[in-house]
Amino acid sequence: MNPKKIGFIGCNNMSGAILHGALEGRALSKENVYVYDINPVVIERMTSLGVNVVANNHELCQKSDLIVLGTKPQHLEGALLECGNALDGKAVVSIAAGITIERIDAMIVGKARILRIMPNTPSMVNAGANVFCLETDLKEDEKETVVAIFNAIGMVEWVPERLINAISGMSGGGPAYIAMFIEAMADAGVKNGIPREMAYRLSAQTCFGTAKMILETKMHPGMMKDMVTSPGGTTIEGVEALEKGGMRYAVMDCITRATKKASKL
Repeated sequence: MNPKKIGFIGCNNMSGAILHGALEGRALSKENVYVYDINPVVIERMTSLGVNVVANNHELCQKSDLIVLGTKPQHLEGALLECGNALDGKAVVSIAAGITIERIDAMIVGKARILRIMPNTPSMVNAGANVFCLETDLKEDEKETVVAIFNAIGMVEWVPERLINAISGMSGGGPAYIAMFIEAMADAGVKNGIPREMAYRLSAQTCFGTAKMILETKMHPGMMKDMVTSPGGTTIEGVEALEKGGMRYAVMDCITRATKKASKL
């Protein structure tokens, strides 16, 4: 368990999922965690969790060795302003979508070491796809601390910052796209007589199991499709319908548009 003191500026949704996963995975201990959030409901939840709740962002930075910026992008500048010079010399990890390292650095009073990360919501169930920017000046022990925290809630990949907006559009927004696909599969099941709750379970498990097979066997997705599509069978009929409906183009266009939007934040 890491002895560093970790502060969370904002601890709802994504950052809250990171904290819960790190505590459950024993990458962090409650006594070494400091939290501040403007939402009283979040503060109440963090208090019941047993971590240290502080009065403001400045105090949090003073008491922490490494600070996770968990606010929404539009609130980041205000939160950093509240920190004053307490971030000077500290390690900072940002999960704010669309905010570059250069912009974060310009918002901080003094000089902090910065690591930019793009997590995604399956971190809530320790199955996150977490992407780190290679352009970081965190010390080696600080990097090890952050990797341990995020390994506790999923996988970690390192990429150049120039790819982070594309990753935001793909794996950052991906849970929404996949959820829509699961919902559509379930609707089709209901149309054909399958009970609603069972249709959701079967659709979700099918997506989960397919993803697990691809990750564990390293099988190409096309090969997996070929395994299921027997000559003249039922699946190839469904594949033809997806191709006719332009599924591949729709998915590619979806992620490209989300990437462009991330670059404008």
